Amino acid sequence: MGVCFILIGVLGFQLSSIALAEFNYGEALDKTFMFFEAQRSGKLPFDQRVKWRGDSGLKDGFLQGVDLVGGYYDAGDHVKFGLPMAFSVTMLAWGTIEYTKEITNLNQMGHTLWAIRWGTDYFIKAHTQPNVLWGQVGDGDSDHYCWERAEDMTTPRTAFKIDQDHPGSDLAGETAAALAAAAIAFKPYNSSYSDLLLVHAKQLFSFADRFRGLYDDSMHCAKQFYTSSGYSDELLWAATWLFRATGEEQYLKYVVDNAVYMGGTGWAVKEFSWDNKYAGVQILLSKVLMDQKGSAYTSALKQYQAKADYFACACLQKNDGYNVHLTPGGLMYVREWNNLQYASAMAFLLAVYSDYLSADNAKLNCPDGQIQPHQVLDFAKSQADYILGKNPKSMSYLVGYGSKYPIHVHHRGASIASISVVPSKVSCIQGFEDWYRSPEADPNVIYGALVGGPDQNDNFNDDRSNYEQTEPTLSGSAPLVGLFSKLESLFGHIGPYHKRPTTNQPTQNYQHQQTPVLSTTTSGVPVEFLHSITNTWNAGKTTYYRHKVIIKNTSQKPITDLKLVVEDLSGTLWGLSPTPVKNTYELPQWLRVLKPGSECSFVYVQGGPQAKVSVLSYH
Repeated sequence: MGVCFILIGVLGFQLSSIALAEFNYGEALDKTFMFFEAQRSGKLPFDQRVKWRGDSGLKDGFLQGVDLVGGYYDAGDHVKFGLPMAFSVTMLAWGTIEYTKEITNLNQMGHTLWAIRWGTDYFIKAHTQPNVLWGQVGDGDSDHYCWERAEDMTTPRTAFKIDQDHPGSDLAGETAAALAAAAIAFKPYNSSYSDLLLVHAKQLFSFADRFRGLYDDSMHCAKQFYTSSGYSDELLWAATWLFRATGEEQYLKYVVDNAVYMGGTGWAVKEFSWDNKYAGVQILLSKVLMDQKGSAYTSALKQYQAKADYFACACLQKNDGYNVHLTPGGLMYVREWNNLQYASAMAFLLAVYSDYLSADNAKLNCPDGQIQPHQVLDFAKSQADYILGKNPKSMSYLVGYGSKYPIHVHHRGASIASISVVPSKVSCIQGFEDWYRSPEADPNVIYGALVGGPDQNDNFNDDRSNYEQTEPTLSGSAPLVGLFSKLESLFGHIGPYHKRPTTNQPTQNYQHQQTPVLSTTTSGVPVEFLHSITNTWNAGKTTYYRHKVIIKNTSQKPITDLKLVVEDLSGTLWGLSPTPVKNTYELPQWLRVLKPGSECSFVYVQGGPQAKVSVLSYH
């Protein structure tokens, strides 16, 4: 069945292309939250959905006289690395800020805020003094010598910190950014907590700026695992988020005054990740320029936007040869080790930038041509679709999503039977012998884990020892929350793969409703329209409906050049190419022929009665 879309009205998106929606982004979103629950350290809450996990790390920080219980384990191990954890929380909060309405409509705001708060509560604990931040619990070397469940941990839980004599501007700056972004996300729901987050964010930024240095020069244990390439981007990043959270000009002045010295307007990058935030800074400051909130600094902000455009053009292969590498299957490829964490973060960033450009009625001007905002979003969507299974291996790299996904994940908890099944302790060496080397599938499906993914030729080896490809990370999954929310809001309930969640654990119900299908035909025309309402929601006093219309060729002959009249619409039409005739639209270029018995569908959103759809002409 071919699928085309029309999205009309209240969402404010203006796209002129029609794209296939083959995946249930809402289900993928829900499962992404499950991964964050699987990574929780500390005392688990009563409503924990991942039942194979138990309490762990309950004495973290005890030997150092500080309470460091909580936070997230980084990946398939049990180290709590501060830098990637903070970046992950920043990404969770940014997705929440940009897509509040979309997340709320999916009934996922509760899960979203809890995912953020599990991190921010830990950061508040770790920030014991204005110029002290505990940045790591656990030692990577000793931890990686053991293969055991978090509930059985026997490895040292040593804690490491930065302070004014042992600085870490990158770690303190990223944590400040996370807390500032989280303060914005929590503001409508818990203003006192939001204010507390801002107090810590401001102190951490001052600490990062006054006492400069690389965190892994102070915490040598982190260097082998998360080596920092510099701290200037984190200082700009933190200041930018603090400006967005507070509106205080001092933070905007900081990023302008340091634009050249810290590389904000000098570095043209083709990466966005836990280590390199320049593209994020540049896109955030582009919005400041578009919103006309920095008129006194227009010149510098335009330079920031020029670098934001460079990043986006490079991703879309329109940058005069200086492009992000793509695999043959179309995936952005940045690093051999856990490449999908880069692709997910960059795809999210592109989705956000497409929204900024669209809201400003602007286009992306690249060396190789002018790009419409919807084309930027289409490319971001292609990365999400690759992750979910539209790739040469036809494999979902999001564990538990779809019918084919990795089953030998490099993750201790997933690969060893739950303590509720095998209550006896699994020792360090026993874990390797009985579980790590087992050819059997993981006993616990770690739903929502984004694994490292394929190599530059789209090849993937589902082997537990292949940690470069099969290990999931917080920083890879966090950007998916915003990306999947955006895509579900546009393409939800479309396409043959869109089914109810299949997670074998409790999930939140989506606010989707399916009304009985109403069939209509145009007299003498071999086309049948099947109307249904697939979702409703309220915005203020207005109730909006998502309408789905299936177009079916009921004849024994192919139909070409089909033109439709769509009347009684409210708002902006999205997704269908208009014709010179008022209210008249045609199918996309790739769907000029509707074969006998075949179908395609479109969607529109509006308040009030459904639109009237009829056939104007066909061949």
